[in-house]
Amino acid sequence: MRSSRIHSLLFASFLASAATLASAPASAQHPYDGLWQVTVVTKTGSCDAQTTSTVNVTDGKISGGPVTGTVGSGGLVRVSINGAYANGQLSGNSGSGKWNGASAGVACSGRWEASRQ
Repeated sequence: MRSSRIHSLLFASFLASAATLASAPASAQHPYDGLWQVTVVTKTGSCDAQTTSTVNVTDGKISGGPVTGTVGSGGLVRVSINGAYANGQLSGNSGSGKWNGASAGVACSGRWEASRQ
């Protein structure tokens, strides 16, 4: 199913980001740098119901594979993954937001939650 493939790609990309950024310096340069556990829940559409993965933020940047995004110094999160988009807010050691995309013209969306590891 194509929508499941998009959801799987989303998290495979997040994992690729973590692997790509794993060589970051030990001292954080940005207030939200480090490892984050992210759980994505689908509310509408036929994407996977829930997926959890670990991502790495370095200098406020999320990147690797098809993932591009940023975490601002105030915690504002903006990510794009192959035509799907996510945004939200980190504060302290947690955060949440929304995501949306489409597969074969059918909308798929939901929410995400993150916690610092």
